[in-house]
Amino acid sequence: MTDTLQTADDRRSLARRNFLRGTAQIGAAAGGLALLSACGGSSDDTTATPTPTPTSSSTSAIIDADALNLLLNLQYLQAQFGAFVTTGANLSAIADTQTTAGSGNFPGGGAALLTGTGTQGSVTGGRAVSFANPTIAQYAREIAADDLAQLRFLRSALGSSAGAQPALNIDGGASGAFTRIAQLGGYAAAGVTFDPYASDLNFLLATFVFKDLVVTALKGVSTLLTSVLYLDAVAGMLATQSYHAALIRTTLYTMGQGTAAGQFSNARDGLDGSADIDQGITGTTTAANIAPVDANGRVYTRTAGQVLNVLFLNSAAVTSGGFFPAGVNGNIKTSAASNA
Repeated sequence: MTDTLQTADDRRSLARRNFLRGTAQIGAAAGGLALLSACGGSSDDTTATPTPTPTSSSTSAIIDADALNLLLNLQYLQAQFGAFVTTGANLSAIADTQTTAGSGNFPGGGAALLTGTGTQGSVTGGRAVSFANPTIAQYAREIAADDLAQLRFLRSALGSSAGAQPALNIDGGASGAFTRIAQLGGYAAAGVTFDPYASDLNFLLATFVFKDLVVTALKGVSTLLTSVLYLDAVAGMLATQSYHAALIRTTLYTMGQGTAAGQFSNARDGLDGSADIDQGITGTTTAANIAPVDANGRVYTRTAGQVLNVLFLNSAAVTSGGFFPAGVNGNIKTSAASNA
């Protein structure tokens, strides 16, 4: 029994090292350590959060807090994009009210939802989408509500260790991050903009950029966490984001957008290294490829560095760019050297 447990611990340690490959050195975080020993709800969330079991070492506690803050940066990006798409407003400008996630109604935000450690930034770009298809509009509202609920949860879980919203670029113009990734994949030619707010299709493609990335990021974080409570929470988040990703992929497939989705998939894959860990919505053995999985039917994992490669739109080891023009808040903040 002892040998079996030791082998499992060795595998988890290796997984943690792999996930943190290419990131900045993890520093001491006393606030995160205290948080993970006794987690409480933050002032902007009334949902009760269970107290986690203390981790076995201070190093493990710091790793948990750092991993959750990486996810928090991603949720700021998704939640702000969803808020603009469905309401035309920044989260900070929406009344701080809450509805049930999954109801199709967008819950309120509030300026207090964006504060925290590190430098708080503003949002560049963003506006409402005038949906032509009411069904896609409903999809957008449900996804936005779920993303905001996950943002609230992560802030509550992290408490005083939660990072502030960093500067975000979700602009639909020539200098926007969406235009850059569309050009990288060949969907938009040089000098041509890609505006995610211009049509139903553009919204779906922009959401496709985020959703597959978040699924692989959550799977990577699940290999890093040591707290059983947080592992359960991240597994739930992973399931939700996988539903979102499958919905977007299925909708694009029924619209005959296999080539377009493949171009954005190739852009992500070109940023995170030589390994092919991204797939479009059409495959070689079946016409549809809704679930992007390996030969064993498992979704792919991205390391923290690879996640930041895509977010920064840079295959080199850098600390800012793309959707995060001033970088992210937290100890995990450097992309991997994936262009070697």
